[in-house]
Amino acid sequence: MTKIVHFFFFTAKVGKTSLIMSLVSEEFPDEVPLRAEEITIPADVTPERVPTHIFDFIVLFTSLVFSLLAQANVICIVYSVNNKKSIEKVTSHWIPLINERTDKDSRVPLILVGNKSDLVEHSSMETILPIMNQFSEIETCVECSAKNLKNISELFYYAQKAVLHPTGPLYSPEEKEMKPPCIRALTRIFKLSDLDNDGILNDNELNFFQRTCFNIPLAPQALEDVKNVVRKNMSDGVKDNGLTLKGFLFLHTLFIQRGRHETTWTVLRRFGHDDDLELTQEYLFPLLKIPPDCTTELNHNAYLFLQSVFDKHDKDRDCALSPDELKDLFKVFPYMPWGPDVNNTVCTNEQGWITYQGYLSQWTLTTYLDVQRCLEYLGYLGYSIIQEQESQAAAITITRNKRIDLQKKQTQRSVFRCNVLGARGSGKSGFLQAFLGRNLARQKRIREDHKSYYAISTTYVYGQEKYLLLHEVLPDFEFLSEADLACDVVCLVYDISNPRSFEYCAKVYKKHFLDSKTPCVIIAAKSDLHEARQYYSLSPLDFCRKHKLHPPQMFTCNTDEAPSKDIYTKLTTMAMYPHMTQADLKNSTFWLRASVGATVFAVLGFAMYKALLKQR
Repeated sequence: MTKIVHFFFFTAKVGKTSLIMSLVSEEFPDEVPLRAEEITIPADVTPERVPTHIFDFIVLFTSLVFSLLAQANVICIVYSVNNKKSIEKVTSHWIPLINERTDKDSRVPLILVGNKSDLVEHSSMETILPIMNQFSEIETCVECSAKNLKNISELFYYAQKAVLHPTGPLYSPEEKEMKPPCIRALTRIFKLSDLDNDGILNDNELNFFQRTCFNIPLAPQALEDVKNVVRKNMSDGVKDNGLTLKGFLFLHTLFIQRGRHETTWTVLRRFGHDDDLELTQEYLFPLLKIPPDCTTELNHNAYLFLQSVFDKHDKDRDCALSPDELKDLFKVFPYMPWGPDVNNTVCTNEQGWITYQGYLSQWTLTTYLDVQRCLEYLGYLGYSIIQEQESQAAAITITRNKRIDLQKKQTQRSVFRCNVLGARGSGKSGFLQAFLGRNLARQKRIREDHKSYYAISTTYVYGQEKYLLLHEVLPDFEFLSEADLACDVVCLVYDISNPRSFEYCAKVYKKHFLDSKTPCVIIAAKSDLHEARQYYSLSPLDFCRKHKLHPPQMFTCNTDEAPSKDIYTKLTTMAMYPHMTQADLKNSTFWLRASVGATVFAVLGFAMYKALLKQR
């Protein structure tokens, strides 16, 4: 917040203008004008370091006054402590007048100001307290004296505090409890701070939370004092010497009830929440500039963070997330980000649960296809806070321009996109699902409304783990967009049993890829069926010879076990080395080296993960 506007209302002769003059000059004015001019107080002289605008209005309300009233951040209603009629007018006139012209759901905070306390020996608080209880929009009441400067600076401190740390969004005075949006926000913060997901904040987690929000750790005795306060007030606030969610919420309720709203607001804002307790756009979507022809990937630290999130929620240590575990992981999100199609986009176990590899694959896909959504998701998970980074943008690697990769004949990228094209019914979907280890029998169990047009998993090329992202392009020949064509390698799929199937592949290749530098592979799908003669002028093999393409690759997913993954290693290799000649690609020794590396490192990779899991 960069500006706070204070409006002061008054009844006759309550000393409202004198208050303003005393604040500015730090002395009681000898002559008081009818009204003070608009005053701006610089940020460096205010307690909360925020620039403040003060408006002084006369009793007569005009359309200008009402329009300015709509811009108010806080309103101070001034009464005279020695004038009962001015106190009565607070409830009979001023508050109703203000409420008539402000939205009920976003009432402006009010501060009651009892001026001229130097003229009486008694306090007006006994009269004012029932008024404060009646109107929840009243933040506080301050008795002061413009003449002897009593509580003048405190008045403006509370006015700023009412704006920066308002009670309204957090707490309901009528119910004497926190409001649901506040509970939801603090519950998210508790879950993020509960690093081992045991439902308790232990001393290490409490200290991490304390350092994160306030930059200082709590001394051991201070930690015990906090837990003792909770123990004295509730039976289930402390468990196994750690703070439960109920205890955590109780502490913040206590802070608010004791007027320490700034403590709760500091916590909320540190975890990205705004004045409406929503996560700010600046927090969820930090600036990230992506040059043309560059892609986005997660870096090593981001994968380590996501692995820790997976481990935190994989309660049974089976290297997969059950529906309940997945639901628990996404409790810190305002909505469920992954639908049933995700289970058909990445690897799952026999029960259909997303595996560790599948989980990381889905994050990789999101980062590649929609990096802004990835930043949003990492924001919900508290990446920048837990990893102590400036923002989620620190999790993203922007790859160099693809043209530079081609010039240097090498790439540092880890994710490669393969667009899969073919006529309807040619076997594209089966080709995608086979990459995830699913044979035809398993594929038949996939519901149509749960189908995915993407599949992503890892492959190994020369010992390097890479992600291959397959995208099934809808077979609308006349309306292929740039997005449909932009990729690292192209798969043209035809059904060998359908004599009209290859023609689509030939037309697409000649129209879009004949002069392209993008490598192309023709897949002869459903190779377990009888091969029909294609009606196209050239046979698929002759077509490949004419255009210097690799011969059609025979493929079927109608197998007893998981389909072979050799073709996917070939596709990844071609995507990594698009400059290689067709002669190189036809070399059997070349493919042997690549595929043997894939097998060895796939086995080693899984063994290493299992070993790490046992250690955890």
